[in-house]
Amino acid sequence: MIIIKNKQSIIKMARAGQELAQIFEILKDFIKPGITTVSIDNLIAQELKKRAMISKTVGYRGYKHSSCVSINNEVVHGIPLATKLLQNGDLVKVDVCASWDGYCADMARCFFIGDEININIRKLVDVAYESLNVGIAQAIPGNHLSDISAAIQVFIEKNGFGVVRDFAGHGIGKTMHEEPELPNFGAPGKGPILRAGMTLAIEPMLTAGKYEVFVAEDGWTVKTRDHSWAAHVEDTVLITEQGPRVLTR
Repeated sequence: MIIIKNKQSIIKMARAGQELAQIFEILKDFIKPGITTVSIDNLIAQELKKRAMISKTVGYRGYKHSSCVSINNEVVHGIPLATKLLQNGDLVKVDVCASWDGYCADMARCFFIGDEININIRKLVDVAYESLNVGIAQAIPGNHLSDISAAIQVFIEKNGFGVVRDFAGHGIGKTMHEEPELPNFGAPGKGPILRAGMTLAIEPMLTAGKYEVFVAEDGWTVKTRDHSWAAHVEDTVLITEQGPRVLTR
C-alpha cells in the first residue's frame, strides 16, 4: 500500500529534507584529499545529533554507520572505514537517510576529490544529476510510476551509460523504505497511478560501463562487475497538484 501523507507528515519530512540539505552543504567543504571515509560518517553523525535527527541506517540489518560512502567503482552502500583515504581524482558518493520527529528524508550526492577528474567521469556525474531531474519532472499526479523509471533510463542510455538494474528507489515516510519500489528502468505507462501526497526517494544509479553489479565480501558494498566507475544521486520528492516538490534541496 502506498501511503498518502497528510499536512503534518509533509511538514516533518520537509524539515528532515532541509536539514539533510544543510548537512550536505557542510560536506562540500569537508570532503577533500587525505581524509578517511569514516571521518565523513563521523561528521554526519555529529550533525544529525545536533539537529535532533535520527539515522535510519544505524542498526538497519546490522549496519553500524550514519551514511554510506562509496568510491569510484563502488555504486552504493559503501561502508565508511578508517583505512579508506580519499585521493585526488576520486569520485565519492555519500548517501544519508535520517528522520526528524519520526519522518524521513533520503539524499545522495557525488563529490569530486581534487581537480584531476577524468572528463568522462565528469560527464557521468552530469548525466546522473540531469537524469534525476528528468525523473523528478515525471512525478506528477496522473502519471504512472514507471513514467519516472522510463524517463531516467532513456536519458542515461541516450548519453551512453549503463543503468543499474539490481537496486532501486522507493517510497519513503515514517520508515526509510515504503511502497512502492521505484526502478531506474522500464517501459512507461505501468504501475500505480501517482497521486498528490505520495513521497518518493528517486535515485538514479548509473555506470560508465556495463550495468551489472555485485555485492562485495563485506556484505554491503555494491560494485560494478567490469570495474567501471559509477554515479549515484538521490532526492526525496513530494508529489503535489502543482507538480513535484523536492524536499532535499
